[in-house]
Amino acid sequence: MENNAAKTAAGNGASQPKEQHVHSVFESIAVKYDMMNDLLSFRQHKGWRKFTMKKMNMKPGDTAVDLCCGTCDWTISMARASETGRITGLDFSEGMLNVGKQKVLKEGLDAQIELVQGNAMSLPFEDNSFDYATIGFGLRNVPDYVQVLKEMKRVVKPGGMVVCLELSKPTWQPFKGIYYFYFQQLLPLMAKLVAKRYEQYKWLPESLKLFPGRKELEDVFRNIGLARVEAFPLTGGIAALHIGIKEKTDV
Repeated sequence: MENNAAKTAAGNGASQPKEQHVHSVFESIAVKYDMMNDLLSFRQHKGWRKFTMKKMNMKPGDTAVDLCCGTCDWTISMARASETGRITGLDFSEGMLNVGKQKVLKEGLDAQIELVQGNAMSLPFEDNSFDYATIGFGLRNVPDYVQVLKEMKRVVKPGGMVVCLELSKPTWQPFKGIYYFYFQQLLPLMAKLVAKRYEQYKWLPESLKLFPGRKELEDVFRNIGLARVEAFPLTGGIAALHIGIKEKTDV
């Protein structure tokens, strides 16, 4: 399951252990990251992103910043949809960005996409800079997800959209029990067999334990002042899309 954002840099001393662990995880799996995403999610992440792009409804010339962009799949999708708009991908893992850079070059999008190594909790961009701010499979990995969402809201223009695509918590039985058995028990074993990485992928289900469910995250979007908030459960609730709009009076 895609988890690009474990890569977001932390902002204070208390969060350093998590930041360092997350950074080491993604540096170590960068080369096999895309292959493992396809394998462990049964390629569902591609459908989730396609659904998200449809809901975003980007227009030619729209600009976006993609936080925890990882190997840049979503960054590239937005560049194609925008056609001419500037798209910025930000991540704190150099290894992941290096893989992403090669994909951007292969697609011939290096003139449209800028990749930045940086901290999602303190974005190096001015207020009201982008039409969209996105984060894919990474919000649960940052030290303070509320702070990251506030930063996303800050850097989008009035009327702009904050978008989060993330793993979530299914509630329907028996699917819930089957999913957690796979996610907590089988997924790390598959990663050990294929990618020779057990501890790194064992960490993924742990990252979801304290993360809010779909309804709770929807409330967070509203609490930070986003309007027209929508939340969509995906594939039985194992993932969720959250969308919120920065009001035009909120500058």
